[in-house]
Amino acid sequence: MNTNAVRRRVLIIVQNLPVPLDRRVWLECQALRAQGYEVSVICPKGPGDPAHEDIDGVHIYKYAPAPEAKGVLGFGLEFAYSWVRTALLSLRVRRRHGFDVIQACNPPDTYWLLAALWRLAGVRFVFDQHDLNPELFLSRFGRPTGTAGRIQLGGLVLLERNTYRVADRVISTNGSYKRVAERRGGLTPSLVTVVRSGPDTTVMRPIYPDPEIRAGAEHLLAYLGIMGPQDGVENILAVMDELVHRRGRTGTHAVLMGFGDCLDDLRKECTARGLDANVVFTGRVGPAQIAQFLSAADLGLGPDLDTPLNNVSTMNKTMEYMAYGLPPVSFELVETRVSAGDTGVFVRSGDIGRFADEIEALLDDDDRRVELGLAARRRVVAELDWKPQAEAYVGVFDELLGNPPDAARRATWPHAVRPARTLVAGAPEPVDLDDEAELRRFLRDRTRAEVRVP
Repeated sequence: MNTNAVRRRVLIIVQNLPVPLDRRVWLECQALRAQGYEVSVICPKGPGDPAHEDIDGVHIYKYAPAPEAKGVLGFGLEFAYSWVRTALLSLRVRRRHGFDVIQACNPPDTYWLLAALWRLAGVRFVFDQHDLNPELFLSRFGRPTGTAGRIQLGGLVLLERNTYRVADRVISTNGSYKRVAERRGGLTPSLVTVVRSGPDTTVMRPIYPDPEIRAGAEHLLAYLGIMGPQDGVENILAVMDELVHRRGRTGTHAVLMGFGDCLDDLRKECTARGLDANVVFTGRVGPAQIAQFLSAADLGLGPDLDTPLNNVSTMNKTMEYMAYGLPPVSFELVETRVSAGDTGVFVRSGDIGRFADEIEALLDDDDRRVELGLAARRRVVAELDWKPQAEAYVGVFDELLGNPPDAARRATWPHAVRPARTLVAGAPEPVDLDDEAELRRFLRDRTRAEVRVP
């Protein structure tokens, strides 16, 4: 193997989601592959996943996930189990493919120790920070007053600090996270690169959905994301209760896409509120289902409350709604406003009545909803698209490994325009984004022109 090839191999470690289900990590894998890097991934298995598979040239190694964690001891056992399984698989990856850089994606902040061990073999370390774990603790449990809570929070701060110290480079998902890395991690700005989780808007774009997808709903609201204690999905049920049972909007439905620790409890709450006829839980969904539902929906919902973590975190769902021309309605959060700009509608955190008011106002005002949807699509393409983020992302590895792009690499994606995709037979037809009149009509009706209801 030549020297250049040895210098262009990356191992990506993920613990909280399988790949390619983790959309950010999969986009990162594709960006590196397009620029000639050999990429391996270690992550937990999803349902029915094999232990090893190659997808689009990416080597993916998976281990059986730990049992669901409960309590401090449960989380400790989960982290230890996942760390050991990852460490063992890293030996296999090293033997079969090699790697010169480890990229660890948090949570948790435990893989700095594995990176430190591999550093003895000359391996570099990139920390891709997806969450601020001390803020996550504070958001779930509040500021600790007892000894046990202070020890737990202190442990999270220590793990984060060690991760910053071991990392050769840090990738932050937004400016707020970058400031934390510089302030709390003591890193110089040049070592921290912002790579937002922008959608690939050549893929995430409106299609003509299956007419049955709305299931007879007059209006359809959409949520896409994890359903954990900090995600506030129960607020959507409260809003739907207000709309359906108190305001009589029985034709308004909601589709909640995703999974997480709270999914079963949310389903029970939905039934208890008498909303089963108006709310659909899809569970885990893939790109094809996401495209169908987000193309059929009228609005995208951001129910995340203002907490120490949520306020400074980028909500991927907001930008994904925008990619499909959906105006996002969200509680007021700093980074959500950065993403949506003037294309979103924001409500004081926790104000369910006002949230319902804003939804009603948009559903009843087709012109405003269409204009916001158009503006959202334009903004996500012009300012938030994955292509410039991918350039910045690959640039971290180019700089770290002394591998500046030559003319051949600059002629390929992500530096060049992504080649146009051909329409696969049987695939849903995309809306012509260059035909503004048809796009406006679609954003108003969310149907094909020939089935438009007078």
